[in-house]
Amino acid sequence: MTQIDFHILQDVSVEARWLYVCRFIEKVERLGHSILVIVDTLEEAQELDDLLWSFKPESFIAHQILGGDEQARVEITYRVNAPTEHTDTNAHSDVLINLSSHIPDYFSRFARVAEIVIQDPKILENTREHYKFYKQRGYPINQHQR
Repeated sequence: MTQIDFHILQDVSVEARWLYVCRFIEKVERLGHSILVIVDTLEEAQELDDLLWSFKPESFIAHQILGGDEQARVEITYRVNAPTEHTDTNAHSDVLINLSSHIPDYFSRFARVAEIVIQDPKILENTREHYKFYKQRGYPINQHQR
């Protein structure tokens, strides 16, 4: 069964969330896991793509927006319910990082789902809905205060 992890940041800024996600991706990818990150829009996908190249000058995380030509262990998508349009998400059975306001239909294909939370009212509201969804379905949930 998919393990759900809520990483709860005490910060309110979206920038803090994005930087935490970059560090988290770096750590998880270094451990050899494949990662799919889902955001709400193409613009957010491009923003995260750019930030992964630049957030830490000494770091290199090979990644791409889903549907690219290369095989990458870290991919970013903004398509909540249509992950197979360009590639098979079975290649990403390790970790799903959900930054979307929705829970993708295919989340249970992953061993772990990470929800990154900041103290922004809109994100907190979405997070509460996500928590309730997972809890009602009996998924094991961990909370990590950051």
